[in-house]
Amino acid sequence: MTGTSEDRWTHPSVILVATDLLDLDHLMPIALLQSLETNARLVLLYVIPVAAGFTADPVGMPHYDTSAAVEFAAKSLRPWCSLARDKGIDCNALVREGDAARQIAAAVRQFHADRILLGTRSRGKLSKLLLGSVAEQVLRSVHLPVFTVGPEAHLPVSGKDDEKVVLHATTLRETSRPSAVLACQIAAMQKARLVLLHVLPPLDEMERRNLPTGLDSAAHHEIRNLASAIRGNDTGCVPIEVRIAHGNPSIEILAASSELRASLIILGVTEHSTLQNLTRDNTIYRVLAHARCPVLTLREFAGSARNEADVEQAAFQF
Repeated sequence: MTGTSEDRWTHPSVILVATDLLDLDHLMPIALLQSLETNARLVLLYVIPVAAGFTADPVGMPHYDTSAAVEFAAKSLRPWCSLARDKGIDCNALVREGDAARQIAAAVRQFHADRILLGTRSRGKLSKLLLGSVAEQVLRSVHLPVFTVGPEAHLPVSGKDDEKVVLHATTLRETSRPSAVLACQIAAMQKARLVLLHVLPPLDEMERRNLPTGLDSAAHHEIRNLASAIRGNDTGCVPIEVRIAHGNPSIEILAASSELRASLIILGVTEHSTLQNLTRDNTIYRVLAHARCPVLTLREFAGSARNEADVEQAAFQF
């Protein structure tokens, strides 16, 4: 493939749409819109779980038969491929069997995908577990943009003069720079306003520790420096607004997204301990489960040069 990673992330040539078939009505309108915006080919992938191939014969004895599952999946995907082609989109469907996360990663390599779309229908208290099964493995195993369409996400419904907004929540680590540059490029491509948001610990907690807050915090200076840096990256970025908030990161990100009527939330995904991965009780899963717009996540490599002792900067981790 040609071009830098950032170019391919912004203008993908292939978008891989990983579906469980039940989310097609929710996921495909966004996939079609992204393909039309970027002139990308769509590859629709459904992975048959091994258990789905089991059925019972007339006397009740179980036997393994994938043909029925393949036929059902192909029948479900066919109308969407036809609709895409009617819109001038190159679209193909693929049905595979096995572990979903591994098959998604394999399809990314086979088709040289530049972007992944995942759907999730998880809600409520179980959302962390439901999100984690496939999405977590994909988010942490590929270094390319992953768009997750949660149960409350929908296409933006706006008037002719309404302004589009892309919200990028940043940790301000050095490793978060690629996701900030990507956010700037996408905002420019969509002719949207970019809002950079950093969430600090609750105000009373910082005051108790005699740490500077709000406009006086080091985070405010760093986020302004980040805005200046990505403006100077020749991304063609639109004007950038910076915000500092105090409180629970997922609540503040979702609140800002709702207030701004954001069409996209962009997050960087950092590595976590095994315990954190098992509990999945962190910002990213809450945002994915409850965002009213698609959420783009980009894996951040470890090895940040930041000083972890800087308490006010380590406000949240995804």
